Order: sequence, then C-alpha cells, then structure tokens
Amino acid sequence: MMPPTPVTIFVYDNSGHPFQSQLSRLLAERGHVVVHGHCEAYVSGKGNFTSAGANVKFTSIGGGRTVAKYSFLRRFLQELRLGVDLVGLFRRERPDIVLIANTPIPTLCLAVLWFSASRTPWVLWHQDVYASAADSFTAERGPLLRLLARVIGAVEAWCARRATRIVVIAEAFCAVHEKWGTLAKTTVIPNWAPVDEIVPCERDNAWGVENGIDGDLTLLYSGTLGLKHNPTLLVSLAARIQEQGTTVRLVVVSEGPAMEVLRAAAHDRGVSIVLLPFQPYERLSEVLGSGDVLIALLERDASAFSLPSKAMSYLCAGRPVVGLLPATNAVATLIERSGGLALPPDEESIDAVARWVIDIWGDPVRCRAVRQRARALAEAEFSPSGTVSRFEELLVGAVTVTAARPARVSPGPQ
Repeated sequence: MMPPTPVTIFVYDNSGHPFQSQLSRLLAERGHVVVHGHCEAYVSGKGNFTSAGANVKFTSIGGGRTVAKYSFLRRFLQELRLGVDLVGLFRRERPDIVLIANTPIPTLCLAVLWFSASRTPWVLWHQDVYASAADSFTAERGPLLRLLARVIGAVEAWCARRATRIVVIAEAFCAVHEKWGTLAKTTVIPNWAPVDEIVPCERDNAWGVENGIDGDLTLLYSGTLGLKHNPTLLVSLAARIQEQGTTVRLVVVSEGPAMEVLRAAAHDRGVSIVLLPFQPYERLSEVLGSGDVLIALLERDASAFSLPSKAMSYLCAGRPVVGLLPATNAVATLIERSGGLALPPDEESIDAVARWVIDIWGDPVRCRAVRQRARALAEAEFSPSGTVSRFEELLVGAVTVTAARPARVSPGPQ
C-alpha cells in the first residue's frame, strides 16, 4: 500500500496536553508538515513543546494572559479575543487541514467562520461536550443561566455540523452527535497517554526530595481541579486514613481556586498537605512516582461528557490508582483492569477507599504487583502507532475529499 500523500496539518489543542503534542510529532515523523498550537492563557499541565525535527513546529496564543474561568463576561470576551488570535495563526500558516481540540465555544466559533470562508477542511476532536456540561452545571441555577446553556449547546452543534469530520473519545459521545445529525461523520478514537515519555521511576526521587516528600504514605493528585471535580474528597480520604492510625500526606499538584479550598479543609481536619503549582512536563514521571497511591476525580454529572485523562498518565507511571468517579465512565474500567479501585465520587465511598489504600500500603508484594500491572496495561493500551495511523488516514482523507469538490462559483449577472 502506498503511504498517504504528505499534507500540512495544524493540530490545535487549546489545553496543551501531552498526548496531543505526541500525535503531532508522530505525524511529522511520517512525512507530514505539522504545526502544533496551544493556548498559554489556559492554566494546566502542559506537554512537551520542544521541536524534534524539521517537519514539526510548536506555537501558541494567549501568552502573558490567564483566562478568568470563573467570571463569565471576562472569560467570554477573552475567549473571543483568543479566537481572533487563533484565526491569525491559521491565516499565517495556511494549513491543508486543521485538527482542533479542547477549544472554548467563543474561540471555536470564530475559527469555524474562518474555516468556512477559506474553505479549509477541519476535524473536531471532541474531548468535552460543552453543551452537556453547561446543562449539568446550570440545571438548578435559574432561568437566565439555563438559557445560556441552551445557547452554548446550539452554537456547539452549529460548529459540529460544519466540521469536515469529527473524532470523539468514547462511544458515549455518539448519542450527542446522533441528536445533532453529525453521527455519520463521527469516528471514535480513544485517548491515550505518552507511554514512552511518562515512565515509572523510584519512589524516593530528586523531585520528591526537593519538595519534602519522605517515606510516609503519600496520596497524590496531579492535574486540573475545576467544576468537574470535588476536591474535598481528597481531604476526606486522607483524614479517614489518618483516623485509622496511618500517617499520611496529601500532595496536590494543580492551580486555581480549588487549592485554597483544599488548604482550608486540610487545616480544619488536621491533614498534612503539600500544595504545588503545575510542574514542568519533563519532571512529570518524578512527580507521579513520588505518590504511593494516585487519585483521579470526576463528578457524576460530568461522566457523560468528559474522561479524566490524568488517570492514563497515572497508569504509565506504574502506580496504584484510585478513581472516585462514576462506574459508567470508561476510565473506571481501565483503573479496575490495572488492579486499582474505582468507586462513586461521594463520601459514602471514602471508608472503602481508605481500607483499600491502607491494605495495599501494608502489603509490599501486592503493591509491587499492582504497579507492574498498571504499567503493563498502559504499554498494551497506549501504543500510539495504530492510533496515529487512524488519525493520518482520517486527516489525509478529509483533505482529498475537500480538494475533489468543485469550487464555488458566484452567479453571474441575470
């Protein structure tokens, strides 16, 4: 079979996550010219944006700014401005096709207008269904916010209908696209984690020493803490373990208002806590390796429109994983297969989770077996070669189909 014709691909991931940047590198290794963009104004753990070849270039928008996540009007205006900046990137690079992910609706809407005007094919990589999230979070917050949620849903559907192709990360997302009339052009490609970049390391490592993380039982959470999470469950778990006579430390690597909520809750319950900002990507293996048990969170209402991809990074690090998340979420199955524990995200689960953590901490042989099983599962599930081939076929195919369409002809004088 002949290899696909090389094309110029712009991969834009607003969040800047690790596995999207890995995809860009691997597409470039296959001969495509790839520009990878992200938004610096969105605060999160970022991937590796160091160039690794002549065919890939990394760029960004939003430098020197931070998105006001919890102020609706300011955030809306900022995301519109970021949309103008993003269109500027597309106009400068003139890609054959764009793959776009994690992009707020105001920013995405401006991008879609440019795609239509320039006749640039594009693929919506649907990581979160904003319409479902908005419905969930505004259900009991008054008629004005419920109206806003419907507007967000309508605009998101409008964008999806104009996409050349759509990629979703789980079968559950297909119900939304069936409702929108876009299911026929939708493909399911599950997320992964860069298993060659996030690797197991010693529990006592340089990063842990630098941050005072000694040999006591350490629960670690690393990633975004926002509306989809209940951070106080982390403190409740640590407190329950402590009540059982086990010395425990809670380490949280994140940023945002939830950090102060955690600080106050830990103080009230006498829990030892270490709060740190997002760390450089090149140290992520050490960060995750410093935890004895790694925790993932996801609220019930968020399960239908989101997957906690941080749990996939946890598996790469080869550590026992606890998921406080709905059983219907696809990541819950992965955690259970790794030998970890997945239970509903509520206080009623805390006793069972605390017992599980104490048991595995007190049984080094079992703990070692779970670590090995987690890493083996990551290596089996997250090998990117097949996934990259699927993206390559989809992207090149979308360019070919678009190029074959006849150009629009303006009607002449009547």
